[in-house]
Amino acid sequence: MSGTTVAGYKLGNLLIEGKTKQVYDLPENPGLALLQSKDRITAGDGLKAHDLAGKAAISNRTNAKVFEILNAAGLKTAFVKLAGETAFIARKCEMVPIEWVTRRLATGSFLKRHPGVEEGYRFSPPCQETFFKDDANHDPQWSEAQIIAAKFKLNGLTIGQDEVDIMRRMTLAVFEVLEKAWAARGCALIDMKIEFGVDSNGEILVSDIIDSDSWRLWPSGDKRLMKDKQVYRNLANVTQADLDTVKRNFEWVAEQLEHLAPAPNCLVVVLMGSPTDDEHCKKIAKCCKDLGVPCQLRVSSAHKGTEETLSIVADYEGSGAKVVFIAVAGRSNGLGPVLSGNTTYPVINCPPVRADNVTQDVWSSLNVPSGLGCTTVVYPEAAALAAAQIHALHDVVIWSRLRVKQLNNFVSLKLADKKIRELAL
Repeated sequence: MSGTTVAGYKLGNLLIEGKTKQVYDLPENPGLALLQSKDRITAGDGLKAHDLAGKAAISNRTNAKVFEILNAAGLKTAFVKLAGETAFIARKCEMVPIEWVTRRLATGSFLKRHPGVEEGYRFSPPCQETFFKDDANHDPQWSEAQIIAAKFKLNGLTIGQDEVDIMRRMTLAVFEVLEKAWAARGCALIDMKIEFGVDSNGEILVSDIIDSDSWRLWPSGDKRLMKDKQVYRNLANVTQADLDTVKRNFEWVAEQLEHLAPAPNCLVVVLMGSPTDDEHCKKIAKCCKDLGVPCQLRVSSAHKGTEETLSIVADYEGSGAKVVFIAVAGRSNGLGPVLSGNTTYPVINCPPVRADNVTQDVWSSLNVPSGLGCTTVVYPEAAALAAAQIHALHDVVIWSRLRVKQLNNFVSLKLADKKIRELAL
């Protein structure tokens, strides 16, 4: 297909061909590649294989939605965008030849390798395993030590302990984000596998394809209702009717994925006691925006306009949105306590402290009357994070952003530590 144009992209050389996909260079778009899915389903390292008309389009649609969810959460992935019904554009990577498997429940091959473990045993935290990609030897399980000892060098990056630690943490975050999203649709993500690549900048990215070949998915947590490729693996004799059933299952998964990231129904309302506090409040709003939490700023004084303040609260209570109020008031903070005493919604005090009055500013927010539940933080980022964590209890997207923020903090520290060690040599 070299020289062919797909969705406006001129294909170059075929870089690699797998059982269910082809990867093409894009000579006019340095750093990018095109992944073309096939109408093919396989199992048992390719020993079992069938043509399945329409699978490529379903796989492509599924993969795109999965990576859309991961990208929205802030995970670093190779996925760029769709390129027609059966292909997508990705950042060109050299692939780490390891499959990273995460399991919430014990089933499948895990039971064969661990006799005595009952099916359905729940891992908390999830169990993580690694397998070296080698079809001829049936993808043998590798230990962390084996991965490090292999010293894979990809785009100038040698895979060592730091890189393994990062991939392990990223794998867990990917699983937990998708597990939480599927749970919102009443489906249990039992286990899944992913792969990583290293781009030309030496950055580790979640790569390859994530579709119904990649996981076990049990609606309502019931194995009998499974919608993944295990249905195909379990078939002793494959008929056209069986293949039609597998295809319907894959289509069902793709359809469900369209609903995994619903529009937010949450809101943070920052009430400032004075317009002079707007810079402090804008910092809170920016932090909320970075976390994907809608935020509105309002001005109202509990002392000078109590009736108006309560009217504002009533408007938001009647809106149907899930609201967290952040009260920004210093000196004598009556705003937070008045809000807390007149709404059942959460209230967070975030006083705009000043060096000449810091003690009084903080104390007036902490020393609230009995029977009130407003909490107090000092920094704008802390107020936004506290509000986001409250919303994360019911909003999958916000929960995912917070989960990935934790991951990114870990990765940043890990890379900083590696840099310092290398400078010391």
